[in-house]
Amino acid sequence: MKTNWLIATLVLLSPCILLLSNSPKSSSKKYAKLIWSDEFSKPGLPDKTKWNYDVGGDGWGNNELQYYTSERSKNARVEDGMLIIEAHRENWQNRNYTSARLITKGKGDWKYGKIEVRAKLPDGLGTWPAIWMLASKTPMQWPDDGEIDIMEHVGYDQGKIHGSIHCKKYYHSIGTQKTANIIVPDCSQEFHVYEVEWNEKEVNIGMDGKNFFNFKNEKTGYEAWPFDNKMHLLLNVAVGGNWGGAKGVDSTIWPRRMIVDYVRVYQ
Repeated sequence: MKTNWLIATLVLLSPCILLLSNSPKSSSKKYAKLIWSDEFSKPGLPDKTKWNYDVGGDGWGNNELQYYTSERSKNARVEDGMLIIEAHRENWQNRNYTSARLITKGKGDWKYGKIEVRAKLPDGLGTWPAIWMLASKTPMQWPDDGEIDIMEHVGYDQGKIHGSIHCKKYYHSIGTQKTANIIVPDCSQEFHVYEVEWNEKEVNIGMDGKNFFNFKNEKTGYEAWPFDNKMHLLLNVAVGGNWGGAKGVDSTIWPRRMIVDYVRVYQ
């Protein structure tokens, strides 16, 4: 009786076993080792051992309107287990807006791997949040040394998430930029995981485990593939600019914030 019961049970379960054995492997198993993270568990200013600041208000090459401040909790702080990057309309250093741009350079620089950032994005005309990467070379030559945009969103095109790469051969100013997008209608109401996986062969950008952008190493040299450089992460909310302000800036909506639940880096 026990033998018959066991056989019957295995027959019933076999479709489930087959389904599990054929299911795609999680990307987290490819990158099983967590090598750097911030869960934002300590309230106050962002962790100095993990984050630096880009500071200034010169437009950042895009005619942006904000001044990026340093160690100013109004613009960047940890509260309730979340990182808040918040842009305000206020006069500061001859600019009418303030915000923050956090960077891991010198405290988190990686060659290849997977990065996950769980975040909720600001909405509103003139907002331009970004989760992205730059080469950690000093000095760094842009775009020659490489940029990976894991997530960009502009408020006038609500719900469209962009992923891109930039290098000397492929970048927006000369009309050769490599980019793709995915529609996420609730990106300002719900958290989503924005992610990149890259190695010596390709860069994949995705959201919630679904890739929507791929760029392969065409093996034609540094001009088309600088992504063997170590790179660091940047988190910021810009105001206006050539893209973010292409259809104007609503001066009545501020403050606006990007909320980050965690950052995790795997190799």
